[in-house]
Amino acid sequence: MTSPAESDAANLEDAQTSIAPSPYLFVFLEVFAQEGGIQSYVQDIFRSYLSLKALPQADVLLLRDQASESNPFQSPHLKFHCFQSRSARLGRLKFSVALLTYLVKRKPQRVFCGHIKLAPLIRMFCQPLGIPYTVLTYGKEVWEPLPPSERDALQQADRLWTISRYSRNRACAANLLEPAKIKLLPCAVDSEQFSPGEKPLELLQQYGLQDSRVLMTVARLWSGDIYKGVDVTLRALPSLAQAIPDVKYLVIGRGDDQPRLAKLASELGVSDRVIFAGFVPTQELVKHYRLADAYVMPSQEGFGIVYLEAMACGLPVLAGDADGSADPLQDGKLGWHVPHRNSTAVAQACITILQERAAYLQHQECDRRCDSRWLRQQVLAHFSRAAFTEQLQLLLNED
Repeated sequence: MTSPAESDAANLEDAQTSIAPSPYLFVFLEVFAQEGGIQSYVQDIFRSYLSLKALPQADVLLLRDQASESNPFQSPHLKFHCFQSRSARLGRLKFSVALLTYLVKRKPQRVFCGHIKLAPLIRMFCQPLGIPYTVLTYGKEVWEPLPPSERDALQQADRLWTISRYSRNRACAANLLEPAKIKLLPCAVDSEQFSPGEKPLELLQQYGLQDSRVLMTVARLWSGDIYKGVDVTLRALPSLAQAIPDVKYLVIGRGDDQPRLAKLASELGVSDRVIFAGFVPTQELVKHYRLADAYVMPSQEGFGIVYLEAMACGLPVLAGDADGSADPLQDGKLGWHVPHRNSTAVAQACITILQERAAYLQHQECDRRCDSRWLRQQVLAHFSRAAFTEQLQLLLNED
């Protein structure tokens, strides 16, 4: 019986003999097998590519995904070829053979490499064939010095894309890259999914948030991701509660760090103010954003799409002051920046935000960063899917 990977490889070989040369080949590790910021970002690229009708058909090779009839982006304009296998080694071998065969037979105008781990393979195959390649980077995977093979693949790519000025600057410093080669394609927010609304009564009751002012964070609670700053916000709660007695903190997310965080809340005497809601599906997130009065994540992000989601829902936001959040917050124009490990600064900023938010809700003069309508308008002007598509078109036009 033919496996999905073998079937896709055969279909790809057939396509290579029956279709005129395709100008673009996209290569990724995985896009549909997991949920996450990178996966969401790549899907926005697919969505935008399909909307740019002037562009010809392209192919997408996915190392760890399985072929699925439910793929919403599969079309004559964008064809997917998946190589997931029970044996990771065998899957990578078939993927590599199919990739090389494609490059030799089709000679694409450009290859877009979607992960640093694939970049050495792309470099090894593309350079002898004279095929230019672009490496797409997302965040912390390129912030530190890379192994020589990966660093060389970045240095010898003729173009690099990344999501923020911060990621660009850190990647350049760590891996001796030329800033002029790096172009920005910031994250986008789905304005139809994330929008302002009344606080859902059923969720207020479920979490015991009636008559409370709610701070909220959406983050992985992994021990390797303490930079998200949930612990810093917990440490800010005691002094914050003295000024805002009805404050509560809603934490959305799951991971192995939750027991430590729950213990910390208990030690600080704020357990009654903290709700660990666990995992919330993407389609339910907007209702949870609407529960909040402010979004708080003093983190170190490559960008921070959650800030866009919160602001699209009309929420004021607090972020760290030395990371990629400078882009979604427009250098403080749209939100508050604080030192990301300083709980005193977080507490002080949260007090200000909640006070200004209360003034806004009472139709009084307030800091416009707490004005839901203005905030949403500003975010969508810079980070809507339409803006993302426009920037993608500009980058592709450079060819």
